[in-house]
Amino acid sequence: MSRFTYTAEKADGEVYKGLAEAADRFELYGIVRQEGGKLISVEETSSKNWMSMAYWNSLLSHISEYEKILMARNLGAMLSAGLALARALSVLERQTKNAKMSAVVSEIASDVRRGETLHAALAKFPKVFPKLFVAMVRAGEEGGDLAASLQVVSDQMERMYSLKKKIRGALIYPVVILIAIFGIGALMMIYVVPTLAQTFAEMDAELPTSTQIIIGISNFLVEYTVVAFGLVIGSGVAFYFAAHTAVGKRGLDFLFLRLPLIGPMVREVNAARTSRTLASLLSSGVDVITSIDIVREVVQNSDFQEVLKDASKGVAGGESLSKAFVRREDLYPAFVGEMMAVGEETGQVAEMLKRLALFYEEEVDRKTKDLSTIIEPFLMIIIGAAVGFFAVSMITPIYQLSENI
Repeated sequence: MSRFTYTAEKADGEVYKGLAEAADRFELYGIVRQEGGKLISVEETSSKNWMSMAYWNSLLSHISEYEKILMARNLGAMLSAGLALARALSVLERQTKNAKMSAVVSEIASDVRRGETLHAALAKFPKVFPKLFVAMVRAGEEGGDLAASLQVVSDQMERMYSLKKKIRGALIYPVVILIAIFGIGALMMIYVVPTLAQTFAEMDAELPTSTQIIIGISNFLVEYTVVAFGLVIGSGVAFYFAAHTAVGKRGLDFLFLRLPLIGPMVREVNAARTSRTLASLLSSGVDVITSIDIVREVVQNSDFQEVLKDASKGVAGGESLSKAFVRREDLYPAFVGEMMAVGEETGQVAEMLKRLALFYEEEVDRKTKDLSTIIEPFLMIIIGAAVGFFAVSMITPIYQLSENI
């Protein structure tokens, strides 16, 4: 399969450029004819030239969540304006600045030109497009309104992206403060404490246990600075990999659910994600069991995934969707099960789920705004305790020495 850059002219005289993969130039002529164009010029390019900067850009670049949202939104807008799918994908390919995204869209466009459906072409890139994206596109193609489905999936992904950004933004302040505390503490241990320790040694002062502990830590950091920093970095790397194992992930999920401030927010975030994703899928015509299975991937907490697994089995066995959520009110708030039950009774499950999503998204938004204010007193207590312990430990021997003089 070769990659071609070409210039073509449409029947109305519009000249445009495109990039496509084809077995040879004859297949390329057929692809352009299907677009309603006539080839003016064509140039073959190597898609895997490891000497080219474009190849390495494509290999090393990352496709962000925001770029996927833009792709869905722009593609939906162009389809609504009347552009053919292959033509719209060609425009997207030229517009995107991300080399990897451009390569992915190019392959999708080539598959579509050869007669494949868009959802089948997207499904070839599971690391780029999640099952939610593929399922919504498939529902749009089967329902005959692909543009509307793309708009729905872009809105869904944007809300999830916005929610994630708000939570991360709320946690930046305490994380920065804690890093600063440890950084300043390490500098004092390396540069300040050794001077005081030397003074105490010269005056043969009797040191309290707390002072001996601080001096011991300081001596270790001074003598084995590289080892100490290596241990910190190694611990961070080990924690990262342990957190990505099944046991480590379940342990972190268990911990987050039981933290005083974070636990209630975790429940509400997962309630919002579940409600929003289920509402989008069901309103687009995706069947209930497939929708629940897709939501299990969106909801990343293992405890909530178990609830959704039970819900899928229950629905397959003829049980109502709300029952699994009512049984696990320790995870999902009681309001979730109640609203689902009302939706089932009135035949408006998707609408009730949208209201649920809005409610919990607003709750999480409010709490993330207040999180920094709530955490600040706890940080002050931690900082005060650390500074107080250090001050008392280092000042006590000085007072003892002054009394003996």
